[in-house]
Amino acid sequence: MGGSTGGVEILSRRLVRPESSSSPDRMPSEPEVIHLTPWDLALITVDHIQKGILLPNPRAGGAAQVIDDLASSFARALDRFYPLAGRLTASEVNDGVSNPSLVISLCCNNEGAEFVHAMAPGVTVSDITTSLYIPSVVWSFFPLNRLLSVEAAVDSLPVLAAQVTELEDGIFIAMSLNHGVADGTAFWRFFNTWSEINRSSGGSEAYELSTPLPVVDRWFLDTCPVPIPLPFRKLEDIVLRPEYTPVQECFFHFSGESVRKLKTKANAEMAGTATATMSSLQSLLAHVWRAVCRARQLAPHLEAVYRLAIGCRGRVEGIPQEYMGNAVTLGAARSTVGDVLDKGLGWAAWLLNRVGASFDEAQVRGDLASWAREPKLALVRPSRNPAYTVTGSSPRFDVYVRQRLRVGPAGGRPEWRREQAGREGDRVRGARRRRQHGAGGVPVP
Repeated sequence: MGGSTGGVEILSRRLVRPESSSSPDRMPSEPEVIHLTPWDLALITVDHIQKGILLPNPRAGGAAQVIDDLASSFARALDRFYPLAGRLTASEVNDGVSNPSLVISLCCNNEGAEFVHAMAPGVTVSDITTSLYIPSVVWSFFPLNRLLSVEAAVDSLPVLAAQVTELEDGIFIAMSLNHGVADGTAFWRFFNTWSEINRSSGGSEAYELSTPLPVVDRWFLDTCPVPIPLPFRKLEDIVLRPEYTPVQECFFHFSGESVRKLKTKANAEMAGTATATMSSLQSLLAHVWRAVCRARQLAPHLEAVYRLAIGCRGRVEGIPQEYMGNAVTLGAARSTVGDVLDKGLGWAAWLLNRVGASFDEAQVRGDLASWAREPKLALVRPSRNPAYTVTGSSPRFDVYVRQRLRVGPAGGRPEWRREQAGREGDRVRGARRRRQHGAGGVPVP
């Protein structure tokens, strides 16, 4: 099945099912249902997680062999992450007493993940890596683009899709994962498993992977109802599609030396005052926060809010590092625009430092219990507050160490990584070019 989109020609689409390897008993013989947690369901109304890497020219043997090898290793990775070959389903709950409601679950029915082979005629590696603004054609490198996660239940779509796009002198490998079933940590664990299988002696089943098996069982509070009913009569009531404001995306790249200077400056400014050392990331984000406030010429009295994603693995008892579902909460640094600008880099970095330091497991558990009683879905919409900034992703994600794929003569090291920026407001993403070894690239509107 072919087609074209945004200047990119779709050469083929296929459904890839898990391919049993060394653990044939891992995947259930009959479809099983995984009920979604408050963390999962809260994100059912947001965009997919979308990330991709740019690689050099395919190795000898041509692109056709590369595509087949990638599809085969993708299937073996799915064997370890078999729920991602399933489908979201919805069922009505009507007990005749309370209002009708819906239950959305992940059915592990082995229908398969989507694998797309595409071509971008005339697009070169340098078109992407040297342009100040991200070329609009890059949007077409991602499957399931501009779809909300809940739409997978409406139209029985895959919850995971990969797209391999041939460029004139390179290859772009992108993946989209439904945010209602997993978070960024699970995304990169799958991607790295796929990569490791692909480069391991041609994907030999005897190869012992360094990536651990994911924990597919969901974690619930003991007091949480399972499944959790959502207060909607039908799925279509949940699909609230926003109007996306056209923006140009670009990346600012920071060298390692620049980041070290920011960290030194931030900690020097807070010497004798702060009770902890500000990290490189906190110092960089403080610099960005102040730059955004300054560039927008915001009134000093406005509340400046900076939201950060905080991982709960290792912070909440009962959630292992290998947990496959969503395990993320949001924290926020708040101040006035005037203070963010006037009190210095170190003070802004200190506010961001306190977001993580003030993590309270009891409060997180209380929020989860409250959510189950009164579900609140995340709405994808532009922020009405011009002083509102969000950082997504994480510098702890293993983005480059394991992402060597068998596509080039040097083992296929990524030259560039791309993330689809969030469209619910201004979002700062930690992306970077591998060769610069900086601490992050920052896309801005």
